[in-house]
Amino acid sequence: MKKPYGQSTLQLLNQRHPMHLSVQQATQQLQQAGSLFLEVFRHGSLSVEVYKPKDVDLQQPHPRDEVYVIMSGKGTFNLAGQRYLFQPGDFLFVPAGVEHRFEDFSGDFSTWVLFYGPEGGEKPTTNG
Repeated sequence: MKKPYGQSTLQLLNQRHPMHLSVQQATQQLQQAGSLFLEVFRHGSLSVEVYKPKDVDLQQPHPRDEVYVIMSGKGTFNLAGQRYLFQPGDFLFVPAGVEHRFEDFSGDFSTWVLFYGPEGGEKPTTNG
């Protein structure tokens, strides 16, 4: 078995990134940046962003698999034409290249966005 990189990774990340970032801190960083989205953490293939669209979500499909964890607000998530209601704490998965967007969301809506894996997405597994 290959020795895990845990300890050396932890030391490196402590120099570059916070090991803990609250919803409030991430939202504040996004506001200070004056943007709709902001990358707040990166390690290996993992990129963590905060996203807060205004009025309309105009995003296009992404080349990597992606996970959303809703920070605040409510609305509808459109994934390839299927619609799901969402609220804070909900988990949403989007395979690479699939059309998706947030619709009819409240003004306080914001979400964590986690991109990971190779471009084109990871190969589907049959065991869930």
